[in-house]
Amino acid sequence: MKPIIFCDFDGTITETDNIVSLMTQFVPEESEKIAKAMMEQTITFKDGLSAMFELLSAKQKDAVIHYLLDTAIIRKGFGDFVRFAQERQIPFYIVSGGVDFFIEPLLEKYGPFSGIYCNSADFSGQQIKLVFSNSCDEECAKFETQGCGCCKPSVMRKIAQSKHFKIVIGDSLSDFEAAKQADLVLARDHLIKRCKDLHLPFEPFETFYDCLEVVKKLMEADKAVSM
Repeated sequence: MKPIIFCDFDGTITETDNIVSLMTQFVPEESEKIAKAMMEQTITFKDGLSAMFELLSAKQKDAVIHYLLDTAIIRKGFGDFVRFAQERQIPFYIVSGGVDFFIEPLLEKYGPFSGIYCNSADFSGQQIKLVFSNSCDEECAKFETQGCGCCKPSVMRKIAQSKHFKIVIGDSLSDFEAAKQADLVLARDHLIKRCKDLHLPFEPFETFYDCLEVVKKLMEADKAVSM
């Protein structure tokens, strides 16, 4: 089976969650209440994310963008991992509940990727408004909680084929449902506990060098079986 990679951004490609960092910097008290409700799943990820960004004035656009571009740190080994995928022609998709105005510039020097799926920001009004272009599909209505914002399971269903060995790389709340569809999860932080609770196949990681070793071993094992 051919590997295909679906990788989260915030807290996965970057060392910290950029949205949490942003809210802590600009609107810490108000956003903390919303974040708690999201983690407790009393509000949807989509509604929580919208409410957080509506706390910010559109006039803060430049300050917000500069803050994130100055503070975001790419996790070690990411560039080597991407190059390996490119050389081996492994489809590599970024699927994130984050926002385009900081994801795309931070990833620019590492591409091209097979695709980048995330939310968009509209700065035309008084407050920052998020635009959700990758909403839940009909399968979510049957089996999952809707309201993901950028729905990772829906993106995976649209792209992955039966021939693919689906690898999901992530760390937190927005990756839980995607992990259920994966053949293998590369997990850190909260996603490790969820994989254990759901008995999902996973490997823990701290850097993308760890991810690289796992994928190399998978490809070597597949090659040996095919010989």
